[in-house]
Amino acid sequence: MPRYRRHGFEEFGPRFRQRGLRMTIPRQVILEALDDFDGFASAEDIFMRVHKDHPGVGLATIYRTLILLTEMGLVSKIDPGDGKFRYELREQKKETKHQHLLICSRCYRVIRYSDFSDEERDTLHSIEARLEKAHDFTIQRHSVHYYGICPSCRERERPDNSPDTGMDKLE
Repeated sequence: MPRYRRHGFEEFGPRFRQRGLRMTIPRQVILEALDDFDGFASAEDIFMRVHKDHPGVGLATIYRTLILLTEMGLVSKIDPGDGKFRYELREQKKETKHQHLLICSRCYRVIRYSDFSDEERDTLHSIEARLEKAHDFTIQRHSVHYYGICPSCRERERPDNSPDTGMDKLE
Protein backbone atom coordinates (compact mmCIF):
# COMPACT_ATOMS: atom_id res chain seq x y z
CA MET A 1 0.00 0.00 0.00
CA PRO A 2 1.38 3.47 -0.90
CA ARG A 3 2.65 5.70 1.87
CA TYR A 4 2.81 9.48 1.91
CA ARG A 5 6.19 11.09 2.21
CA ARG A 6 5.19 14.28 4.04
CA HIS A 7 1.63 13.36 4.93
CA GLY A 8 0.25 10.38 6.77
CA PHE A 9 -2.74 8.31 5.74
CA GLU A 10 -4.27 9.04 9.13
CA GLU A 11 -4.25 12.78 8.31
CA PHE A 12 -6.47 12.41 5.22
CA GLY A 13 -8.59 9.38 6.10
CA PRO A 14 -10.99 11.22 8.45
CA ARG A 15 -11.56 13.97 5.89
CA PHE A 16 -12.70 11.38 3.35
CA ARG A 17 -14.85 9.55 5.90
CA GLN A 18 -16.59 12.83 6.86
CA ARG A 19 -17.81 12.98 3.27
CA GLY A 20 -18.83 9.34 3.29
CA LEU A 21 -15.90 8.43 1.04
CA ARG A 22 -13.09 5.92 1.29
CA MET A 23 -9.39 6.49 0.85
CA THR A 24 -8.93 4.29 -2.22
CA ILE A 25 -5.59 3.21 -3.66
CA PRO A 26 -6.02 5.50 -6.71
CA ARG A 27 -6.67 8.45 -4.39
CA GLN A 28 -3.63 7.54 -2.33
CA VAL A 29 -1.29 7.22 -5.31
CA ILE A 30 -2.55 10.52 -6.75
CA LEU A 31 -1.90 12.25 -3.42
CA GLU A 32 1.52 10.61 -3.30
CA ALA A 33 2.31 11.76 -6.84
CA LEU A 34 1.31 15.31 -5.93
CA ASP A 35 3.54 15.06 -2.89
CA ASP A 36 6.46 14.10 -5.16
CA PHE A 37 6.18 17.24 -7.29
CA ASP A 38 8.02 20.36 -6.23
CA GLY A 39 5.33 22.88 -7.04
CA PHE A 40 2.39 22.67 -9.41
CA ALA A 41 1.69 19.79 -11.81
CA SER A 42 -0.89 19.24 -14.56
CA ALA A 43 -3.24 16.26 -14.58
CA GLU A 44 -1.15 14.86 -17.42
CA ASP A 45 2.04 15.20 -15.35
CA ILE A 46 0.35 13.35 -12.51
CA PHE A 47 -0.94 10.69 -14.91
CA MET A 48 2.58 10.06 -16.24
CA ARG A 49 3.92 9.71 -12.70
CA VAL A 50 1.09 7.42 -11.50
CA HIS A 51 0.74 5.33 -14.67
CA LYS A 52 4.24 3.86 -14.39
CA ASP A 53 3.42 1.89 -11.23
CA HIS A 54 -0.38 1.86 -11.46
CA PRO A 55 -1.41 1.46 -15.13
CA GLY A 56 -5.04 0.86 -14.10
CA VAL A 57 -5.39 4.46 -12.89
CA GLY A 58 -6.68 6.35 -15.91
CA LEU A 59 -6.63 10.02 -16.76
CA ALA A 60 -10.38 10.34 -16.09
CA THR A 61 -9.84 9.00 -12.55
CA ILE A 62 -7.09 11.55 -12.04
CA TYR A 63 -9.31 14.41 -13.20
CA ARG A 64 -12.21 13.30 -10.98
CA THR A 65 -9.88 12.86 -8.01
CA LEU A 66 -8.29 16.28 -8.52
CA ILE A 67 -11.73 17.89 -8.55
CA LEU A 68 -12.59 16.10 -5.30
CA LEU A 69 -9.26 16.93 -3.64
CA THR A 70 -9.64 20.59 -4.62
CA GLU A 71 -13.18 20.70 -3.19
CA MET A 72 -11.86 19.13 0.02
CA GLY A 73 -9.16 21.80 0.31
CA LEU A 74 -6.33 19.28 0.10
CA VAL A 75 -5.11 20.58 -3.26
CA SER A 76 -4.62 24.09 -4.66
CA LYS A 77 -5.56 24.66 -8.30
CA ILE A 78 -4.35 27.42 -10.61
CA ASP A 79 -4.92 28.33 -14.25
CA PRO A 80 -1.67 29.58 -15.79
CA GLY A 81 -3.44 30.42 -19.04
CA ASP A 82 -2.48 27.54 -21.33
CA GLY A 83 -5.76 25.65 -20.97
CA LYS A 84 -4.32 23.19 -18.45
CA PHE A 85 -4.97 23.62 -14.76
CA ARG A 86 -2.07 22.96 -12.40
CA TYR A 87 -2.44 21.35 -8.98
CA GLU A 88 -0.36 21.32 -5.83
CA LEU A 89 -0.78 19.41 -2.59
CA ARG A 90 -1.41 21.94 0.15
CA GLU A 91 0.78 21.78 3.21
CA GLN A 92 -2.03 21.49 5.72
CA LYS A 93 0.06 22.27 8.75
CA LYS A 94 2.32 24.86 7.10
CA GLU A 95 -0.25 26.42 4.76
CA THR A 96 -0.10 30.15 4.94
CA LYS A 97 -3.24 32.08 4.29
CA HIS A 98 -1.70 33.75 1.27
CA GLN A 99 -0.45 32.58 -2.10
CA HIS A 100 1.71 34.71 -4.37
CA LEU A 101 2.69 33.40 -7.78
CA LEU A 102 4.59 34.57 -10.83
CA ILE A 103 3.35 32.78 -13.96
CA CYS A 104 5.20 32.88 -17.27
CA SER A 105 2.85 33.57 -20.19
CA ARG A 106 5.17 31.73 -22.59
CA CYS A 107 6.27 28.49 -20.89
CA TYR A 108 3.65 28.57 -18.08
CA ARG A 109 6.28 28.08 -15.39
CA VAL A 110 4.89 28.88 -11.94
CA ILE A 111 7.15 30.54 -9.37
CA ARG A 112 5.98 30.93 -5.77
CA TYR A 113 7.30 33.96 -3.94
CA SER A 114 7.10 35.15 -0.38
CA ASP A 115 10.22 37.25 0.14
CA PHE A 116 8.47 40.57 0.64
CA SER A 117 10.12 43.62 2.07
CA ASP A 118 8.51 45.12 5.15
CA GLU A 119 7.08 47.92 3.00
CA GLU A 120 5.49 45.44 0.55
CA ARG A 121 4.05 43.39 3.41
CA ASP A 122 2.60 46.55 5.00
CA THR A 123 1.05 47.54 1.66
CA LEU A 124 -0.65 44.13 1.31
CA HIS A 125 -1.98 44.30 4.87
CA SER A 126 -3.23 47.84 4.24
CA ILE A 127 -5.09 46.75 1.09
CA GLU A 128 -6.68 43.84 2.95
CA ALA A 129 -7.75 46.10 5.83
CA ARG A 130 -9.33 48.61 3.43
CA LEU A 131 -11.19 45.87 1.55
CA GLU A 132 -12.47 44.34 4.78
CA LYS A 133 -13.72 47.69 6.03
CA ALA A 134 -15.19 48.90 2.71
CA HIS A 135 -17.12 45.67 2.11
CA ASP A 136 -17.72 44.47 5.68
CA PHE A 137 -15.89 41.33 4.64
CA THR A 138 -13.51 39.13 6.62
CA ILE A 139 -10.62 38.04 4.43
CA GLN A 140 -9.37 34.59 5.37
CA ARG A 141 -6.76 34.16 2.66
CA HIS A 142 -5.79 35.59 -0.71
CA SER A 143 -4.09 34.60 -3.91
CA VAL A 144 -2.15 37.00 -6.11
CA HIS A 145 -0.99 35.89 -9.56
CA TYR A 146 1.29 38.02 -11.70
CA TYR A 147 1.57 37.05 -15.37
CA GLY A 148 4.66 37.95 -17.37
CA ILE A 149 7.69 36.48 -19.10
CA CYS A 150 10.37 34.57 -17.19
CA PRO A 151 14.10 35.21 -17.79
CA SER A 152 14.53 31.96 -19.76
CA CYS A 153 11.79 32.85 -22.23
CA ARG A 154 13.05 36.44 -22.55
CA GLU A 155 16.52 35.06 -23.32
CA ARG A 156 15.14 32.70 -26.01
CA GLU A 157 13.08 35.50 -27.60
CA ARG A 158 15.90 38.06 -27.85
CA PRO A 159 16.83 38.15 -31.57
CA ASP A 160 20.55 38.88 -31.19
CA ASN A 161 21.05 37.28 -27.76
CA SER A 162 22.20 40.67 -26.46
CA PRO A 163 22.22 41.07 -22.69
CA ASP A 164 18.88 41.69 -21.03
CA THR A 165 18.97 45.24 -19.71
CA GLY A 166 15.31 45.27 -18.66
CA MET A 167 14.71 48.21 -21.02
CA ASP A 168 12.03 46.23 -22.89
CA LYS A 169 9.78 46.80 -19.86
CA LEU A 170 9.76 50.55 -20.55
CA GLU A 171 8.40 50.28 -24.09
